[in-house]
Amino acid sequence: MSTAKRLRLGPLPKTERVKLTLGCPARLKADLDRYATPHAQTYGETVDAATLIPHMPEACMAGDRGFQRTWWAKNGKAVPA
Repeated sequence: MSTAKRLRLGPLPKTERVKLTLGCPARLKADLDRYATPHAQTYGETVDAATLIPHMPEACMAGDRGFQRTWWAKNGKAVPA
């Protein structure tokens, strides 16, 4: 199995940014640094932990069906298929 099929986070899109400051445990930072290595090998673009951080929660929320149902229900729209 190739690395690309095992990584949950795909290529990083170019998006508008809003600056947030947050702290994280040292172990999480180390894990993010380790994740950046296979991500760079898979997609050919070197990234650091700070670059990965905003994309990971976004990918998590996009795949969270419970969150999606709640959001759509509160906004008066049908649940997406």
